[in-house]
Amino acid sequence: MLKSCKYCGRIHDSKLDCGKKPSGYKRTSYKDKFRWTSLWKNKRDEIKRRDRRMCQVCIRELYAYGARKYNFQDIQVHHIDSLEENYSRRLDNENLIAICSHHHEMAEQGEIPKQVLFDIVREQEYPPTS
Repeated sequence: MLKSCKYCGRIHDSKLDCGKKPSGYKRTSYKDKFRWTSLWKNKRDEIKRRDRRMCQVCIRELYAYGARKYNFQDIQVHHIDSLEENYSRRLDNENLIAICSHHHEMAEQGEIPKQVLFDIVREQEYPPTS
């Protein structure tokens, strides 16, 4: 059956490989689709505002990095329980924390224990009263 090829623009048999089709075509994952949603973008901005757009690990001087204490550069929002582990908690404030890219990488590798991050978030959500 002849069809218009979306890769080369010509008309040829649908089973013919014209050589223009990119190799290694990758499907979009559910995680990527989630990260493109306005729901996530709004939640990410909310968490950054809650954490005052600063790395919550740097400000507590927990894991030495050599950067400044009040680090507000390259701030990312980290899922403490990853999307693979618990997709249903993807928008829970208690599962999200603003950290710099260096500490984000450490958290992803497990070098920063999850319990430490959960404790920081709990402190952010429910600050101690005097």
